[in-house]
Amino acid sequence: MGVLTSPSLEDIFLVKSSKPCASFSNVPAIDLAAPTAAADIVAACIDFGFFKVTNHGVSKSLTARLEAAAIDFFSLPEWEKLEKAGMANPFGYGNKKIGCNGDVGWLEYLLLKVTLNPSLTIPFLKESWASSFCSALKEYVSAMRKLASEMLELMAEGLGLQQRNVLSKFVNDEKSDSFFRLNHYPPWPMLQGSNNNLNGFGEHTDPQIISVLRSNDSDGLQIALKDGSWVLVPPDQDSFFVNVGDSLQVLTNGRFRSVRHRVVTNGRKSRFSMIYFGGPPLAARIEPLPQLLGDQEQSRYRAFTWAEYKTAAFKSRLADNRLVCFENHH
Repeated sequence: MGVLTSPSLEDIFLVKSSKPCASFSNVPAIDLAAPTAAADIVAACIDFGFFKVTNHGVSKSLTARLEAAAIDFFSLPEWEKLEKAGMANPFGYGNKKIGCNGDVGWLEYLLLKVTLNPSLTIPFLKESWASSFCSALKEYVSAMRKLASEMLELMAEGLGLQQRNVLSKFVNDEKSDSFFRLNHYPPWPMLQGSNNNLNGFGEHTDPQIISVLRSNDSDGLQIALKDGSWVLVPPDQDSFFVNVGDSLQVLTNGRFRSVRHRVVTNGRKSRFSMIYFGGPPLAARIEPLPQLLGDQEQSRYRAFTWAEYKTAAFKSRLADNRLVCFENHH
């Protein structure tokens, strides 16, 4: 695996650990084949904004194919990765810099825009890229969109909404503004034996509707609970982890919570993750669903388009609370 230039304190922040982050052994595990799946997902979204799913129908061979191809890519020299994928702006290959507002982390990544048209799934990659990577990527992204849609429909069912696709229609729209991200957190031998960790990806919420994540067997993902405490999520290669995004929090008028999360790495082992971000069309109107507003319940958020919120998100720092500017103050 390729190694990034060692970070310096001026551009990478060390995380000094006074005590280990507690392991979160109670991650809600949702069996998508269970008759209680809809109710279980809603409960997890209310309590944590985070859960993992089993019986998801995504083949291990597909996941392994894409992971192997991605690892091959990240093993290339930096100049070759840039040549193949282009410099992130925002799509393409990047390292250490996250966005353009000063956020940094000990990682390298590949960020891609994905569409419903398979021939346009990876428009930012050069044609010289190995066809096996492109083939696996297209198939995997299609599987992630299907899985995200299934979970959003279960959420609608669990909320008692008659229109089962009231949430999934956003990610299934032909103009859906969805992303796919591959993150690689390389080892950093200089940290071994110390009590310090590396800030891999700073704390944030995802602005989209839903995020579906898979990682290798290396830990590092942490989520914040309702009381503000951080817990370490144990890796699980047989499941997919799911984040509620800001837009889904708004659509449910705050019933679901957009989970704050981060990646902190120990520098001893590579971490690799793949995330599908299911977003609505740019022109989509995001506001609390009228079906969820009772006679006495007021909308906690003003209506906005995804394009408006996306612009605000891209102008903000990772840790910013972006939704505060869109709240109604009655």
